[in-house]
Amino acid sequence: MTDILTADLHDAHSDKLQMCSLPMNSYGRRQAFSGPVRTLATMEDTKLAQELFRQPGDGAVIVLDGGGSTRTAMLGDVNAEILKENGWIGIVINGVVRDSVALGKVDIGIKALGVTPVRSAKTGKGAIDIPVAFGNILFEPGQYIYCDEDGILISAERLPE
Repeated sequence: MTDILTADLHDAHSDKLQMCSLPMNSYGRRQAFSGPVRTLATMEDTKLAQELFRQPGDGAVIVLDGGGSTRTAMLGDVNAEILKENGWIGIVINGVVRDSVALGKVDIGIKALGVTPVRSAKTGKGAIDIPVAFGNILFEPGQYIYCDEDGILISAERLPE
């Protein structure tokens, strides 16, 4: 998705969409992005995330529930490049990122709550492809997510644009 705007999509399909109520900021070079959802739940730990980042993305968007923590970053420039190289279109993080200037040069979509300079732990705690909830939405693998500068929308399936 590069031509469709979330506002227009919501106007046309409000009965099929939910809106994330968290105030997310954009950090990647790609401001508008959409794709099927893959989920990850982990707290202040990116070992499991790095394993997922190295899998083929096939144009999907990772929804990472980091518990809303602002203490440690869930993504930095090195892992953003890995996401891009493996075909992920974007990532939405209920948490924070680091290397924000460098992230702006990576051609993927990145939404997060904010920034910190602190790296995360690497213990491997968490789970992939389970339902995660934040911003008044239950995100489930296989849903379709639409993101741009105006917000984040989710639907059960891809909507006609």
